[in-house]
Amino acid sequence: MKPSVSHHRCDSSAEYELLIDGANCGSCVKKIETALRNVQGVDHAEMNFAQRTVLVSGSSGVEPLINAVEQAGYHAKESVAENDEAAMTEKEASDQAYYKKLMRDMSISLGVGIPLMLYGLFIGDMSVSSPAERFAWLVVGIVTLAVMYFSGKHFYTGAWQSFKNHSANMDTLIALGTGTAWLYSMVVIIVPALLPDMARHVYFEATAMIIGLINLGLALELKARGRTSEAIKRLINLQAKTARVIRDGNEVDIPIEQVRINDQVRVRPGERIAVDGEVLEGRSSVDESMLTGEPIPVEKTQGDLVSAGTINKSGSLVFVAKRVGKDTALANIINMVKKAQNSKPPIGRLADVIAGYFVPTIMIIAVISALIWLNVGPEPTVAFAIVSATTVLIIACPCALGLATPMSVMVGVGKAAEAGVLIRNGESLQTASQITAMVLDKTGTITLGRPQVTDIVAISGYSEEDVIRLAASLESNSEHPLAEAIVASAKSRDIALSDVSDFNAITGQGVEARVGEQSLLLGNKKLMKERGIELSEQVIEQAQVFAREAKSPMYFAVDNTLAGIVAVADPIKDDSVAAIKRLQGNGIRVVMLTGDNQATAKAVADKVGIDEFYAEVQPQDKVDKVKVLQDENEIVGMTGDGINDAPALAQANVGFAIGTGTDVAIESADITLMRGSLHGLADAVAVSKATIRNIKQNLFGAFIYNVAGVPIAAGLLYPVFGILLSPVVAGAAMAFSSLTVVTNANRLRFFKVKEH
Repeated sequence: MKPSVSHHRCDSSAEYELLIDGANCGSCVKKIETALRNVQGVDHAEMNFAQRTVLVSGSSGVEPLINAVEQAGYHAKESVAENDEAAMTEKEASDQAYYKKLMRDMSISLGVGIPLMLYGLFIGDMSVSSPAERFAWLVVGIVTLAVMYFSGKHFYTGAWQSFKNHSANMDTLIALGTGTAWLYSMVVIIVPALLPDMARHVYFEATAMIIGLINLGLALELKARGRTSEAIKRLINLQAKTARVIRDGNEVDIPIEQVRINDQVRVRPGERIAVDGEVLEGRSSVDESMLTGEPIPVEKTQGDLVSAGTINKSGSLVFVAKRVGKDTALANIINMVKKAQNSKPPIGRLADVIAGYFVPTIMIIAVISALIWLNVGPEPTVAFAIVSATTVLIIACPCALGLATPMSVMVGVGKAAEAGVLIRNGESLQTASQITAMVLDKTGTITLGRPQVTDIVAISGYSEEDVIRLAASLESNSEHPLAEAIVASAKSRDIALSDVSDFNAITGQGVEARVGEQSLLLGNKKLMKERGIELSEQVIEQAQVFAREAKSPMYFAVDNTLAGIVAVADPIKDDSVAAIKRLQGNGIRVVMLTGDNQATAKAVADKVGIDEFYAEVQPQDKVDKVKVLQDENEIVGMTGDGINDAPALAQANVGFAIGTGTDVAIESADITLMRGSLHGLADAVAVSKATIRNIKQNLFGAFIYNVAGVPIAAGLLYPVFGILLSPVVAGAAMAFSSLTVVTNANRLRFFKVKEH
């Protein structure tokens, strides 16, 4: 595999992605990360063992990082890839070349090992008792040495580098195991007199078979782990290759790398939008499902924002480029998913720590095992000691242990991204699986966050159209959110507004103005009372009904006579009720916090089925409520969409940003729900639980394999059952265990969140 480095600079610090060559086991992770963190200027270094990549941030520069990796016994060099697609292509080509090399090495070593093993099983007993046999086995020994050099050189080189750094890894185990078997066999051939007759047995087939099987395991693992990065590939494939830019009145197709900010870009029906921008002209529906998970196309017209990667469905749009290259929302998402895939949950860091101590421990066990066989074992004690120590070294390789977490995290983060759920790091992925209480902000989270006119009651001979036309004309001079809702309602009915004069906003009460000869007044009950406008019991009762339904009633008067009531409300999202039920169905305690008044809060809580809610809370109150829940031993998820929710998002164990995919939301939250639906919360929790369950399965398999395999390899079953594992069986089992872990992680790709 060709090692490489790519870097992305921002401000005074830089971020580097290093592809590592020579890391073959979990203990390598700790060594490489430690070496990089010791480089001056490095702020953060985290390795993804499954992808053999390290993300490094800091001001060190790339050369010191490469040197640190080299001194630790591994390799890295700079990538020539200029974008994500090129980097992915380069990595795939590199992996393919490495796969071919491993398969070639495997063919050579098994080509020698299998005939030797068959000979030992069916023809001879691999013993050395005559000069002719010594000569024949000497030739075989030289051939095996050639196999060790051509097919297993990377193991011995890695072991030597580790030795020079006073450490040990998987290569150490393989080198010691196969080297010991070969050296012992050569001693049998060259100086047989040193050993008793019963111990004159050669193990060349073990050496060749182990090298072949481990190479086979690495090749199959490489092939399987390539499938785990499909989410990244799909995201990268969303990027358009070219854009139709309008320059000097002409439309020209250019590579997206050449699109500049403020360029005017035309996108035709069926085309993919190349960069982020704001629509200047045209009307169309845009499929944003690949970006947000939301299947329904979104209508776009002048002033609306469009995002790179989405598909223009029907009409032609001209938009001005606002963000290009690595600044687009899609590029940010790709970068975020890559970072999350590269990070580890706490459970993964624990596995790395264990793996780091595992190899030295196993070497000690192998030595103790050999000493026991030498002192109390049956004849030939030397042969039994060699076999048991070699088998312990091979079977204990922590390769599967090192793969267990990163493989699952990669698939899990990718799976969540496909559902429009962006997980920021491995820690939040793990914590999301443990959430017991979910705190929801109301406005913009449970509701749309955009007030709409819900009811118009016309009085005193006025029609609904009269009321909304005059009220909208009056409010067209106001910037209040409720005023925007009334104006939007009139526009949606294609009602032309009238010019107003003498507009006056009355603080805390409403607004007034004139349209022609008519005086208009819109506001609350207090305003009507002060102006002497009579409100009947029936009208007041109707207003109270609206209030109980979480609507804001406004009285509208013309020439000092009540003309109607306009009710405005922030509608509850269509799927909020079902999503909250999903959360509650998973045993999660759902709590609503809002700065809105008690009546509105209660009405919304009742509608969506939340029993526990707190109204009229300030940002600090939200933080305090989260703390109270945490004091009750709840693992708290906080979901919000605004700046006022930011402190509570930070205080919660996991912060979820309801999102529209804005930079602020993506950057501030642990998890971002791109499509803004609360179903994303249940999806995130479901994917998180499935991923952590998958990691535990992998860790269990890897630990059980080592825990059960090592005592058997050491000969624990021999005194009772006469069972002593062959090193060949250990090599095959080790390769199989890695393949099992990788296959189980890939199984997560088929996980489906509950349909909703």
